[in-house]
Amino acid sequence: MVMSKPIACSRMYNLSPRIRGLWDTLLALVSERSGIELEIIAHAAPAPLSELWARPDMGAVFMCGYPFSRMPEGARPTVLAAPVSSEAWSLDQPLYASHILVASTGPVNAVADLAAARWGWTVRDSQSGYHAVRSYLAGQFPGKMKQSTTVGPLLNPSGIVAALKDGRIDAGAIDAYAFQLLSMHEHDAIDGLHVLATTDPLPAPLLVAAQTLPADLATALQRSLVTLHKTPEGTAVLERLGLRRFSAVAPSAYDVLPQRAGDADRRLGIAW
Repeated sequence: MVMSKPIACSRMYNLSPRIRGLWDTLLALVSERSGIELEIIAHAAPAPLSELWARPDMGAVFMCGYPFSRMPEGARPTVLAAPVSSEAWSLDQPLYASHILVASTGPVNAVADLAAARWGWTVRDSQSGYHAVRSYLAGQFPGKMKQSTTVGPLLNPSGIVAALKDGRIDAGAIDAYAFQLLSMHEHDAIDGLHVLATTDPLPAPLLVAAQTLPADLATALQRSLVTLHKTPEGTAVLERLGLRRFSAVAPSAYDVLPQRAGDADRRLGIAW
């Protein structure tokens, strides 16, 4: 049974209290404009994201595209919309990429150095922190990567950043939109790091609702999201989060992700 107040959660992009506050403002606006009272929750790390995505009271919750794509079609949550970043890598579409980060004073200075780098990864069901970079490396070094030391799970972008700063890893990938948010609002957090390469753009993490949410409520939430940029108040809150708008997306757009992950595993030839 759906609770009287469906939950909303931006946990995937709650990179700091300041950034979470901006997301809470956006979700509160979506709630107001849709006429649906949402309970905005943190589900803070290290609480597993899988527990969040299994909740039957989801109203508007960010979900990574890779675990979404791995679910049987009939078991997937209801897709609402995905964000469109103002950065060039988004191609003005609901896409994102991963930035490969290295320390400015570390041992990795060129893409060629990545073949022997000590890699950090977030979790194995993460597109941005695991699969995207393995696809990139499979393209750069097919069958030539060395079985180097890896460190993980580092859980999230903050874990990758911390491991780079304290020298536990030489390279790691984080969601390019997460990096954008840090650049905008927490620049000190990424001081001393730089982007060495960026992976191909792929379907962005999406806001979803539980299947048990009545269809009329899901439709109202989706309408509120995809029209947010058409109001001055909505535009202002989107701009503070580095977004142009939210866009409707087809669930089938995410089916490419496990295909790419399997191909990368075969071509890379090494396990992490």
